[in-house]
Amino acid sequence: MAKRTRRKPQVFLLIDTCVWLDLAKDYSQRSLLSALEELVRMGQVSLVVPVVVTEEFERSKERIIEESGRSIGSTLRRAKEMLSKLGDEKDKTEAIRQLNEIDQQSINYRDAAAEGVKRIEKLFKRSVQIKAASEFKLAAAERAIKNKAPFHRQRNSMNDALLIEIYGALQKGRGGQFVFVTHNIKDFSNMGVDELKPHPDIAKFFSSKSHYFTKLGDALNKFRPDEFNDIMIEQTWFDPPRRYVEIQEAVSKLLDQVWYNRHQVWLEKVASGEAVIIEDGEERGKDPFGLRTHRSVYEGARKAAKRVEQRYGLDELGPWDDFEWGMINGKLSALRWVLGDEWDMLDT
Repeated sequence: MAKRTRRKPQVFLLIDTCVWLDLAKDYSQRSLLSALEELVRMGQVSLVVPVVVTEEFERSKERIIEESGRSIGSTLRRAKEMLSKLGDEKDKTEAIRQLNEIDQQSINYRDAAAEGVKRIEKLFKRSVQIKAASEFKLAAAERAIKNKAPFHRQRNSMNDALLIEIYGALQKGRGGQFVFVTHNIKDFSNMGVDELKPHPDIAKFFSSKSHYFTKLGDALNKFRPDEFNDIMIEQTWFDPPRRYVEIQEAVSKLLDQVWYNRHQVWLEKVASGEAVIIEDGEERGKDPFGLRTHRSVYEGARKAAKRVEQRYGLDELGPWDDFEWGMINGKLSALRWVLGDEWDMLDT
């Protein structure tokens, strides 16, 4: 008789707004967001998202996107100012260069936050959404009257109270496991005793089938450890973006290669008589195709070509067939676009 596989209990996950916002703005949590997306796609967890959460997220998302790009930028500017004033002259130039490189890369953090917001909004659409019914509002108001958590800190916590009341009602009449995840430990945790445990005023909502977490990763690892760890391992295999200085060095080499090739083509025209070298005092006249070049310019170009040959070696300077030449120009155009130029910018 075949052995029957034990079916895993369904896991319902209710995540506080603050956790969603941290997932969006914190680039280091990108792999965790990917793991959550995959577990939802696989049907390993079910998201429950109260409308109050989607509304709070909608109100805060633009601020999160702007802060993601601005916060590191302002920190770097202050660091550069302090280096300029107080830094050791010997090491200051290199330190500022590295800070400039980090600043260039930090522009991408704003885009990453915007992408994170879009991904989270897609997860919302795949979730079970619950409206704040009047019974939840009355229960939340009762908490406020009695100064029970999350109102124990004398602040307006109506949305937090609605959230925990909705979570409590979610469990009624349903089987499976239920998980509440929040980073708001001051309002929900048993501070001063054990911040990983819920506040005594909301402890009734947690039991052997209902669980309180302050870290999303811990929650996913507890209920879907094999799947979660496999996904997280996959997420660690990625190619880090090129450093700004690496891109600059590649652009510099490509510029030299393109210039050197054009210089060689010009020398061939001189050898064939199509182009001529004129003395420095002589007028060029009308020369739209650059076929008349002063001797001093020629001598300067010849010396520059020699420096390029010494820097890279002749093997790196052609000649190339049409495909190879197209690749070199395409690489230069693409990297210049990354650094802010328009497409097809190939001037040398």
